[in-house]
Amino acid sequence: MTTTELNKIVDFLKGVPFFSEVNKASLLELCKHLKTETFETNDCIFQKGDVGDAMYVILEGKVKVHDKSHVYSVFSRTDCFGEYAIIDDEPRSASVSALEDTTLLKVEGAHFVELIASDRGFTKGILSVLIKRHRELDVIQERLTGSKKEIELANSKMSGLINGAMDAIIMFDSNFRIVLANASAKELFENDDVLKRNILFFMDEESADLLESLVKSDLDGGRKEMNSYLPKIVKVIGSNEKETFNEGTISNYGDEKETFYTLILRNIDDRLLAESKINSLKNQTKYLEEEIKELTSVYGIIAQDKSMHKVLSLVEQVANTEATVLIQGETGTGKELVARAIHTASERSDKPLIRINCGAIPANLIESELFGHEKGAFTGATSSRKGRFLLADKGTIFLDEIGELPMDLQPKLLRVIQEGEFDPLGSSSTIKVDVRIIAATHRDLLQFSKEGKFREDLFYRLNVFPIVVPALRDRGDDVCLIAERMVQQFSKKLNKPVQPLTHEQKALFLEYQWPGNVRELQNLVERAIIVSKNDQIDWNAIIPNSIKENKTNQAEDSNRILTSQELVQLEKENILKALRQTNWKISGEKGAAALLKLRPTTLTSKIKALGITRPV
Repeated sequence: MTTTELNKIVDFLKGVPFFSEVNKASLLELCKHLKTETFETNDCIFQKGDVGDAMYVILEGKVKVHDKSHVYSVFSRTDCFGEYAIIDDEPRSASVSALEDTTLLKVEGAHFVELIASDRGFTKGILSVLIKRHRELDVIQERLTGSKKEIELANSKMSGLINGAMDAIIMFDSNFRIVLANASAKELFENDDVLKRNILFFMDEESADLLESLVKSDLDGGRKEMNSYLPKIVKVIGSNEKETFNEGTISNYGDEKETFYTLILRNIDDRLLAESKINSLKNQTKYLEEEIKELTSVYGIIAQDKSMHKVLSLVEQVANTEATVLIQGETGTGKELVARAIHTASERSDKPLIRINCGAIPANLIESELFGHEKGAFTGATSSRKGRFLLADKGTIFLDEIGELPMDLQPKLLRVIQEGEFDPLGSSSTIKVDVRIIAATHRDLLQFSKEGKFREDLFYRLNVFPIVVPALRDRGDDVCLIAERMVQQFSKKLNKPVQPLTHEQKALFLEYQWPGNVRELQNLVERAIIVSKNDQIDWNAIIPNSIKENKTNQAEDSNRILTSQELVQLEKENILKALRQTNWKISGEKGAAALLKLRPTTLTSKIKALGITRPV
């Protein structure tokens, strides 16, 4: 920088209020280390939270002090900003951006402090400016000298009252500059040096707009007495970015020339957290009570058959992992019992298992049930509600009949599985959850996906660890074990003792095909206990007699000619019956081929030709 340019900058600084009392020689020393920076329109000079190391003087142009879109002040030529950065290294309390092409003089804090220490003239000039800034306070103090003791006593009492208060008490002027803050307020703001700073800098945009509108309304209304509760909860953001929610009151005092405002804030984070936990527990209790009512069995998993032992082995393998499980099986096979077994054996067993039947809830309500909703999200939403995914956080959610989930909700479920997050209905806030997902269906989801009724990517996400629960008719003697346990339970519950099952009665249970599986068995046993007389049950009258029905049907259809397709289906059913009786053993003395009087190779060819596959 040339001598002429230096002199021009010195003359300019003499017109800057902050440096107006500093002599030219000292200003010349200051200018030797000044840096000139230029910014184009909308350029960011520094952002809120940046650590400050310098102040700025506007040589040309205009800048705005703001927090996102909320503008606090506009500065132009000869104005300064960022002065606090020359004496401390606190984060910037607001952002500053150029409103037009702007040239700034940057005064670095290190050089400013060095001049204060070494240049008496520079120090004297800066102190003179500061003294002028406080001249009004000095005048007031002189006028009150006569009553100094009374003022000190009153001030002592007031300070003790204010500083001892647990609520944050802040007083500020009509320009939002803080003139008083108690210890609780400084703790709330995470800043011990808040005097003269703009209170709006410590609030989010919505809360700052609220406070600004209240003050503006008061000023426009002729400065009438104001003492009211804040209409909304305000969000305070401390210097260390800690966010708190507060309720409070605002009042005004002063005269026609100047008005001051007292803001009292009370942190309600603990209360909101407690209310949230209470509501969560209430909802959780409600869902758990509903689920207890919906349980289809209280007997646990009774299994001796190899097919069910294989299921239990898979449960043990997957329980302590975080893998998503898809349980498949016919209706009434006890898929939810398998889901409970997985949850109970997992590390999440002390956390909730939340169940929802995707096929039992109307399509227009299931999104709210799963993901929750905000107040006013739809007609009838008079209050916000937590969804079952949030209730299951840290635990397990069991999505029964997942094949009935509407197509438009499947991408949202896929997002939860992949990213562990979702947006409640009517909310723009994203919620993160840690949930283990177990799904169940009696549908062929792969075929559904090929038909466009289920998302293929969602199917593969759910089918990480498939478990197929066999039908009751494929579980051998398990049907008798389960029936005996049910007889004991219902007999005790209904206070009607009955005789144990005989071998002949067990044969009836083994003979019937149980299309309704365990659920059908449960209903038949309960009805049998109710109608029992003298400790006896006529199981022949209770269990549908498939052999008798078949003979009747055969007699009626004896003259009917079967089609080739019917003959193929009849042969397929006959082979399946033989395979079930031999536990899918084909060759050997006790194999299906021997029962059918066929060669093992011939039976194998027929099995392939008829598309017969063994249940997993």
